[in-house]
Amino acid sequence: MGNEDKSYFVHESSYVDEGCAIGAGTKIWHFCHIMSGCVLGEGCNIGQNVVVSPGVVLGKNVRIQNNVSVYTGVTCEDNVFLGPSCVFTNVINPRSAVSRKDEYRPTLLKESASVGANATIVCGHTIGRCALVGAGSVVTRDVPDFALVVGNPARQTGWVCRCGEKLDFHEGNARCPACGGRYRLTSQGVEELTKDENCNPAETAGKAD
Repeated sequence: MGNEDKSYFVHESSYVDEGCAIGAGTKIWHFCHIMSGCVLGEGCNIGQNVVVSPGVVLGKNVRIQNNVSVYTGVTCEDNVFLGPSCVFTNVINPRSAVSRKDEYRPTLLKESASVGANATIVCGHTIGRCALVGAGSVVTRDVPDFALVVGNPARQTGWVCRCGEKLDFHEGNARCPACGGRYRLTSQGVEELTKDENCNPAETAGKAD
């Protein structure tokens, strides 16, 4: 597909169906298929061999690595990261001979959530804001904001900062050792006391001292 007069980039080996909405600055690389009716926000980066199915919604600055199929029913908010070969489903009891297109279960990945390589997200669940799903994990339940989950089935093993570093709470409070972000642990989960969506540990070294 050509890129004349477009505010986004599509590699010549990829296909973008009619009826898509694609934001400015988005890049779609080799061997992708962006299907009709999906929405891609501004500044997204879609790696090689990615399929985005009808009705999928991606927010701004979503990063999808190679070999990912994002199926109908999935919504990714701003700044979501999908690692290489991670997997989504949209039906819990698939049968080749039984059509269940009216039974799709929605999956929501909230702002700045990250999914590691080869992880599987079973449909019908929510991955919380800034949560981190470890590589190879199988998510079978909702994941809280800022939670770190690993394993099959995925279990929570801790909490992470907006920048992705693990948090160590003392008397209910934590400060990120990399970027200096501050957090409080409550009965409802983790409360973010400072917020910097452009948090970069390499640029903020020393703030936690």
